[in-house]
Amino acid sequence: MASSPSSLQVFGLRLGPGSDLLKSLQDFVVQAGLRAPFVVSCVGSLTSARLRLANATATNTNEVLELSGRFEIVSLVGTLNPEAHLHLCLSDSEGRCVGGHVLGNLSVFTTAEVVLGEALDLSFSREMDPQTGFPELVVEKRDRD
Repeated sequence: MASSPSSLQVFGLRLGPGSDLLKSLQDFVVQAGLRAPFVVSCVGSLTSARLRLANATATNTNEVLELSGRFEIVSLVGTLNPEAHLHLCLSDSEGRCVGGHVLGNLSVFTTAEVVLGEALDLSFSREMDPQTGFPELVVEKRDRD
């Protein structure tokens, strides 16, 4: 289902070594009062990540990959409403890639340069979807503050 077009606001962040990427993004969203935030771009590196793999279901959530080492962030996409829904792709020192649904433990190695967007005319929330068994995105039109 398509939603209405929305005006856009953009924010740039740089996180330093040792920062928790997910927590830092969630904290920024709360502090800035964003209601429909999403990741536009992210480049940088991590030393750890916890990802849920594609084979997981609502009843089989143990398909989890714990990563430790040095990884380049190849892609980070998703929404950052109160229950963030992010997917991450990382490459290792040999260029091999792995990705999945972000569960946490995203520790920045050297930097994370992030561009966030907010749809100013929309509001994002999540509601449990009985068909998928997961909280899924709900997009609502909002009046401009």
